[in-house]
Formats: sequence, structure tokens, C-alpha cells
Amino acid sequence: MRQTSAVSTSAEATTTVLHAAREHVLERGLPLSQDQVLQVLRLADEAVPDLLELAHEVRLRWCGPEVEVEGIVSVKTGGCPEDCHFCSQSGLFQSPVRAAWLDIPSLVQAAQETAATGATEFCIVAAVRGPDRRLMDQMRAGIAAIKAAVDINVAASLGMLTEEQVRELADMGIHRYNHNLETARSYFQDVVSTHTWEERWSTLTMVRDAGMEVCCGGIVGMGESLEQRAEFAAQLGELGPDEVPLNFLNPRPGTPFGHLPVMDGKDALRTIGAFRLALPRTILRFAGGREVTLGDLGTRDGMRGGVNAVIVGNYLTTLGRSPDEDIALLGELGMPIKALSQTL
Repeated sequence: MRQTSAVSTSAEATTTVLHAAREHVLERGLPLSQDQVLQVLRLADEAVPDLLELAHEVRLRWCGPEVEVEGIVSVKTGGCPEDCHFCSQSGLFQSPVRAAWLDIPSLVQAAQETAATGATEFCIVAAVRGPDRRLMDQMRAGIAAIKAAVDINVAASLGMLTEEQVRELADMGIHRYNHNLETARSYFQDVVSTHTWEERWSTLTMVRDAGMEVCCGGIVGMGESLEQRAEFAAQLGELGPDEVPLNFLNPRPGTPFGHLPVMDGKDALRTIGAFRLALPRTILRFAGGREVTLGDLGTRDGMRGGVNAVIVGNYLTTLGRSPDEDIALLGELGMPIKALSQTL
């Protein structure tokens, strides 16, 4: 694994990097290039507060003050045939997660509980390479039941899709489809070997062409270099997703990445700021791993450093913060929650 710590820069160089970013992104609304993102990722720890302040200004100017809140639930957990090295749901690893299906009444209950937090988005996730007929039928029945019971946008994350499945999900009323690229193209083979980066890209372009919103991000802190982290930000910019969930590796026992250290908090905050400057008009969502990487104080700093969306509650196989804590934090920071009518 490669070293990912920031390279110390002089005060003069820091001023130059941030001044250029301010003029390029804040004033003109243009994303940083891959080389410029790398310069930001190499800023010294002492520059992180100034970086986060700039990223927050960019977020307010180009995205507005609202924060989008989302809850997620796994309709099919564990037993996945893929070998994503970070994931405890792979059936190829000796992790404690075992295969299980969620029934439709439980799915509706989870959607209702998510809506009760003030969330506008409810994402149904399945640990699969791609959906089979059973899963597609369950999705159709589950989405119909959710829409009859609660007023909330429904998103999905079901792996790689065929064109027919893309059309079917759009017909079901899926608002947004999540399929993460996970990491830079040049590092992907070190993270997954059972499918390719290009297969994921193909699904994402089909989703976009079908008129669904595209949600695509990944995980940082998996041993990638700073150069590869900057490459990943640039590739996301090329894709142009509506939302980028930013996860931080939470090493899972029994997985190939289970031995990796938790990402340094300053490195995580520097990454948040850099991704906001690379994606000035995109929904940037706090996702998995923020609790172990940043803790409560770091979560607060991230929300004031360019993040404008958050997953509340637990994740797929790991614990998150209480929804009440996150909603209270948004209130303390004076960040209004985006209304449902604004997201339709």
C-alpha cells in the first residue's frame, strides 16, 4: 500500500494554491483540474482550516445552504459473489456477515422511520453483482408499497445493470441510482478483481441516459496514493454525478483490507475540501466511516468544509450516528434540511 500522508508545503505555496482555487472555483464556478486537486491534497495540516473555510464558501455559493438527508437499508445483505476488498458482505471472505433478505413490511417500516427523521431520500441497497428476477420483482413490490405509505424519494443501489434493468427501475419510479466507482481507475484492480472499473462506468452512463439521477462516489483511505485520490476526483468530475457519497475506510475484520489503519482525521478533512473544490456544484454526502475517522468534532468540521448531504442512522453492516444527533447538529450549525418538494 502507498503512503497517503500530505506533503508539507511552505506558507507561500499554500497561499498560492488557495488563492488560485478561490479565483477558479469560488469566483468562476469551475472545478479544479486533477493537478490542482493534487496540490490541495498536499497542503500541510496547518492549511486545513483555511481550505475548509474556502470549501464551505464554495458550497454555499454554488449549491446553497440546504443539506440533503438520506437513510439507507439493505434489502439483501451478505453473500455477494464479488471480492471488493473493503466489503464484509462478500461471500468470498471470512467476515461475520451472513446472507439475509428483508421482507416488504420491514422495508416500508424502514422508509417510514427514515422519513420521520426529516430525510427526503431513502435508498434500497442489495449486496449483489447485479439484480436477478427475484430481486427486481421484490423491488417493484417494495417501491409500490413504500410510495403508498410514505412521501419520500426512493433511490436504489443494486450493482451492475443491463439496459433492460435500467429501464425497468426508471419505470418503477427510482429517483436516483447509486453505483460507486469506489476508487481511481488506476487503483481499481488492487481493490476488486471480479469485475472491472469499466463495467461500473457503463452502468452509470446507462442510468444517466435513462433520466435517473446518478449517485457515484467511493471510499478513500484504502491505500491509494495522493495522485490516485486526485485522479479519482477528476474521473468523478468527468462523469458528472448528481451526488457523490464520500466514504472513509472502516476496516472490516475478515476482509483483505481489514488490517489497514483508519485514515488520519486531518487527511480526511483535506480530502473533503479537495473534493468540494473538484466538484463545486455536486451534492457531496458524508457517508460510511466518518464516525471512526473524524468523530463528532470532525463531523462538525466536515459539514462546515463543503459537505451538503448526510446519511443518518446506521449503514449497511456498520453503526452510524444517531439520526437525532445529526439533525441536532444541522440545527446548531444553522443548516436547513432540504424539503422533499425541492428534491422532486
